Amino acid sequence: MPVREYLFMALVAAAVTFLLVPLVRRFAIRIGAMPEVRERDVHTTPTPRLGGLAMYFGLVAGLLVAGNLNRTGYVLAQEQTTLALIVAGGLITLTGFLDDWWGMDPFIKLGGQIAAAGVMVFFDMRLTSIPLPDSWGGAYVLDYNLSTVLTILIVVVAINAVNFVDGLDGLAAGIVGIAAAATWMYSIFLDQAIEQNRINTTAAITAILLGMCLGFLPHNFHPAKIFMGDTGAMLLGLVLAGSLITVTPLDPFSFDGINKFGTLVPLLLPVAVLVLPLTDLITAVVRRTSHGMSPFAPDRGHLHHRLLDIGHSQRLTVLIMYAWTVLFAFGLVTMSVFGVPLLLFPIVILLALGVLVMMALPRLRGRGGAHAAARGKSPSDDDDGPPTGPMPVIAPSDEVTQQVRRTPTAQDRSAVQVFPGGS
Repeated sequence: MPVREYLFMALVAAAVTFLLVPLVRRFAIRIGAMPEVRERDVHTTPTPRLGGLAMYFGLVAGLLVAGNLNRTGYVLAQEQTTLALIVAGGLITLTGFLDDWWGMDPFIKLGGQIAAAGVMVFFDMRLTSIPLPDSWGGAYVLDYNLSTVLTILIVVVAINAVNFVDGLDGLAAGIVGIAAAATWMYSIFLDQAIEQNRINTTAAITAILLGMCLGFLPHNFHPAKIFMGDTGAMLLGLVLAGSLITVTPLDPFSFDGINKFGTLVPLLLPVAVLVLPLTDLITAVVRRTSHGMSPFAPDRGHLHHRLLDIGHSQRLTVLIMYAWTVLFAFGLVTMSVFGVPLLLFPIVILLALGVLVMMALPRLRGRGGAHAAARGKSPSDDDDGPPTGPMPVIAPSDEVTQQVRRTPTAQDRSAVQVFPGGS
């Protein structure tokens, strides 16, 4: 069955990613890709980065395996998807690696992102048309220049959206994994309705992407042993953008029996699966530019920072943002599959926003919030996990205390105090 092929390529990507993470972690420590904790960081101990290297090899393994499967291999052979993702993914991974290791000027990093998107266009992995209802004039076919610009724009926005949301243990990998699962589900149902087939390029890409995320999460969920860094965040954004580009040209009129909703799903799907990263990206740009800062200047005003400041623990904050992504992404896909009235879409959005607000209320925060603060703990550390900050000071024994409190000798009084005024 076709689903077995998707499951197999996802397992291959997950296994390769999972097994390579410990090796990548040792490599990151050896070359010093483990920077000191910054003021805006949530973690309290230096943690190695470069987890995206393991993800990239998981991507390559998944694509190569998919290309040799009976049905999926035939579909991928009709296009240059495998080569496009391997080359573009390698370029964006190299860009992220250099940034995580040495640091990179934001505009140089932006150039690397544009170059990676350009590679995808070069291999003809680009947006070719915009689906619209018949009453709006039907599908709008893009010329090559406009197609190139829009494809690069979509890829760069997706890369930076995922990169912006990567601020807590397991957050980016979980959100992208949920988005990949929702996109996979939509592409399967859409292709089945149109061609009585469940094998398509988008489903193959998202299955591999989901495997990459699942293979990395055990090492990255709080308390994280390794971070994906820009190496992984930008790679996830690029692959997710690739899946959204390939799903858009499909003809969705099979779901247009009731209203325009089914036709508009390819346009709404990227927004739905990236609603949190896009919201974080837009608000960050507005916030920083309004204060006279560069849009690339780091700060501590992201959505996850706000949830932490309310009093939620790291794990609860991540789970809340997972829930938001599930509501938006799977809500939209489910409505498209069952052909519900278009009016229900804004209702679902309002419901999702209501759930978000309720979950973010201070009075609903869990053990990691107000209760932890009352016990003198940081709300960013969970009760159910090992400490992520410095080890607590060990209280001195009675013998040591008596030695400290003994009457100072003449030799002690003649010594120069290293810390004047200290007790």
